[in-house]
Parts: sequence; C-alpha cells; structure tokens
Amino acid sequence: MTTLPGTSVELSALCLGGNVFGWTADEADSFAVLDAFAAAGGTFVDTADAYSHWAPGHVGGESETVIGNWLRSRGGRDRVVVATKVAKLPSARGLSAATIARAAEDSLRRLQTDYIDLYYAHEDDPSVPLEETLGAFDALVRAGKVRAVAASNFSPERLRESLEVSRRDGLTAYVATQDWYNLVHREDYERDIAPVAAEQGLASFPFFGLAAGFLTGKYRAGTTVASARLDRVAGYLDDPRAPRLLSVLDELAAAHSVAPAAVALAWLRQQPTVTAPIASARTVEQLEDILPALALELEADELDALRAAWA
Repeated sequence: MTTLPGTSVELSALCLGGNVFGWTADEADSFAVLDAFAAAGGTFVDTADAYSHWAPGHVGGESETVIGNWLRSRGGRDRVVVATKVAKLPSARGLSAATIARAAEDSLRRLQTDYIDLYYAHEDDPSVPLEETLGAFDALVRAGKVRAVAASNFSPERLRESLEVSRRDGLTAYVATQDWYNLVHREDYERDIAPVAAEQGLASFPFFGLAAGFLTGKYRAGTTVASARLDRVAGYLDDPRAPRLLSVLDELAAAHSVAPAAVALAWLRQQPTVTAPIASARTVEQLEDILPALALELEADELDALRAAWA
C-alpha cells in the first residue's frame, strides 16, 4: 500500500482500469473482476466519464455506472479508492468551471457516491484560463465532493504552470499525473513527465500498462486472437524487437511462476516516479494474470534485461 501525496488516501500498488466495464465486459463479468480484485487486496479503481462513449449505442458513463452499481451492491465504499475524469466526454468537453461542476455531479450520480477520491483533468484545455479550471477543482474539494485532483495527458510545461498557479492562488493542486507509459513506450514519459513528477513530488499512475495487451504475451506472430484491441497490437508485433522482448518476458515469467503480464507490470511499478500502474481485465482469468504485480519484485538485472530487450 502507498499513500497519495498530501492526503490520507491509501492505495494498492496496482490500479484496476475500468475502461472495459460496460463495454467489452458486461456487468456480471465486471462485478466478478471487481470482487476478485478486492479479495486480492486491490483497493484502487480507475475510470472516466468518457468510458465508453466510442462504442456503438453508448453515450459515455457506462463504466462509472457499472462501478456505481457494484459499490452499492457490495457496500464498503470507504475501502475502495475511486478515480474518475472530466474533459473528454463529448457532451461534457473541456475544463471550464461550468463543465467541471456539471460533470462532477453526473459522475457522482453514476458512481452512487457522495465523493470522488481522485478527480482528473482527463486532458488539458488551453482555451480555459488555468485559474478557472483550478478554481473549479478547488471548489469541489472544499465542498467535500472530491478528495484530491490530478492531471492526465498534460505537457510538462502546462503541468508545471498549473502547479505554480495553484501555489500562487492558494488553490488545491494536482497531486498526481496519469500518462502513457509502459515497457515499449518509454521515451515521452521518461523525458517529459518523470522529471516533473520527481521534482514536484507527484504520484504517477501510467495507463496502457500492458500496451493494449501486447505485453500479456498472448499475441504472437502467426497467431489469431479475437480482441477489440488487435489493431493496436499489430504495430508492436511488426516491430523487429518484439520476439526478443517476448522471449525475455517468457523467461522471467517462468522464473517467477507468474504470467508475462505480471512481469511487465512489475517492471513498470518499479520504475522511478511510478506509484501504481493501471491495467484492466475483462475476466477473472485475465485478472489472475496481473494480480501478482501487486507484490512481485524484480531484481536489478531483470529490470535491465527487459529494458534492453526493447532498445
């Protein structure tokens, strides 16, 4: 367990991504995954109001609704850390004060709770003054509707500027960042975001921790897997480094008696500035492959071998 900077919010070392809930995982399967995650000691669940508006017939908020139904049916709201986001839902786009206030109320209703543990700006909105955006988040925190706020997909310059405005104006400041970072997508985060996170003491919760499923090892050249993310994985499989990395993942997975996915997430969890990686699971079987990442500790030479395999 770790604590969110500047708060009393305790988090598990692995965050369960909720993007699949209500989309590729129906409510029954989602409940089973959430139950198994909680039973294994997982406490941190991530979602967004925009999930899964892209699916045919969806309008957004489907994931929040499933999580809300689960929270209501299981009880124990105080044992679950819920993160959600605002800015990307087409019907609640951007970070104006009015949009943030309305979107927060909608998320609270769908989640069937009276507070959000961690509320993200899902993306930057340069059209709105930072003072307005941060003032709106500050108002939610002061009202007890949000415990902490964070930024996702911000440039390092805008992230620093946001923190400076918060300090200058005495507003609630971002305590965490969420960005694209994994074993095969490293340069942007390590060059741009990691220095800010280290310098400012921000928690970091990387998304796409399993590279759309490539790092699970289930996708191999010459194999066919039915998946909504197959098109994203194809680019990794076509890379000449893929066989080498998959071989190292296989070797380390066998050495630790875990699935390759757990090794990839353990690598990510052990990177400087990373607090907890985010990974999703459609089924309990998929979840079982990633759960060992909660505690798996790789040796320095193993961490180096994985990095070198995709260099």
